[in-house]
Amino acid sequence: MQTTIESLRLTGGRVLIEEQLQEGSVGVREGLITLQSGDLSTALDVTGYLVLPGIIDLHGDAFERHIAPRPSAPFPSAVGLRSVDLDAASNGVTTAWMAQSWSWEGGTRSPDFTENFLASVQDYRPQSLTDLRVQIRCETHMVDTYDRLIAAIRTYGVDYVIFNNHLDEAIAMAKNDSSHLAGWASRAGRSIPDHMALVHAAVARQSEVPRFLCNLATAFDNLGVRYGSHDDNDARTRDYYAIIGAKICEFPTRYEPAALAKASGDPVLMGAPNVARGGSQSGNVSAESLIREGLCHALVSDYHYPSLAMAAYRLVDRDVLDFAKAWAMISSMPAKIMGLSDRGQITEGHRADLVLVNGDTRQIEGTIAAGRWSHLSGALATRLSSKRASVAMAAE
Repeated sequence: MQTTIESLRLTGGRVLIEEQLQEGSVGVREGLITLQSGDLSTALDVTGYLVLPGIIDLHGDAFERHIAPRPSAPFPSAVGLRSVDLDAASNGVTTAWMAQSWSWEGGTRSPDFTENFLASVQDYRPQSLTDLRVQIRCETHMVDTYDRLIAAIRTYGVDYVIFNNHLDEAIAMAKNDSSHLAGWASRAGRSIPDHMALVHAAVARQSEVPRFLCNLATAFDNLGVRYGSHDDNDARTRDYYAIIGAKICEFPTRYEPAALAKASGDPVLMGAPNVARGGSQSGNVSAESLIREGLCHALVSDYHYPSLAMAAYRLVDRDVLDFAKAWAMISSMPAKIMGLSDRGQITEGHRADLVLVNGDTRQIEGTIAAGRWSHLSGALATRLSSKRASVAMAAE
């Protein structure tokens, strides 16, 4: 277990409270935020820093590169998770869902791998700096795996599932991009013919998919699992998922499904790299354009943790949102979407999840997760070290 800060007050910084940056102080006591006046054992001057709510990431697959830096060079999940944990923390992330596929694709996206990965996350959790969770990306045609999937969700406390369908992508790739298809098949240890045989076998079971998804939806409702869909490419697809209760609209590829989701009161998630890079790397709809239209509620890391804070700043620099609203897209809004009432804002009694950003460089130099330092660097580390040294000398 990591050591929780018993008592600390951050003074002199600009604190994001009640949707505005204001001069003030924030206390941390036994893992929780306190805004009450009163002495705490340690005070740290954070003049020149922004004190912000911890980042909540609802979908990230950067963990795949930590577990297998090269497709042919995987590391044990426990080693990879430590690296993921540090990567997330150094970028201000205090709660993160790792998007793990449950798919016919095989290899690291197979049910076998997913079950082992869930077990590894459970084993790692006591030493984790970040609140690491797993989002299961369930392929819609995995119709024979209902009992197995529900058992995994129950056993490991999975609270978030997204439906997606890569079959059309595979069929299109077979016609237009054989080199990428070969790589996809190779990662699963298959030849292209064997890979496509699985694709066509799955397509042949299309008539079973609606019942499978409806049964899953009923189970999720009973288990308190939030669920949605991934890569909706038209309004009809979004409507189909919404009807069965898959309300979260993750990465719509075009304007129409995002607009329908918003009109239905359903949350829309887009990738922060889409904003940070100025557009989609795959040619889909611009996240910034959706945000300008009020059609995106939250941003997620997708494949790059640093993009979360970068995207918030870019939205401010381009006069899309003010700072408080931009940061809310990676903190309070994700918390609201997932029903996390104990985090996402700097509020009395909330989990002490805080990010300290150098006001000059915009670099994240400190992250506190559940009242524990999960990341500390730069001038902030020097300040804290100097403070501890002075306290130690005074004690002598």
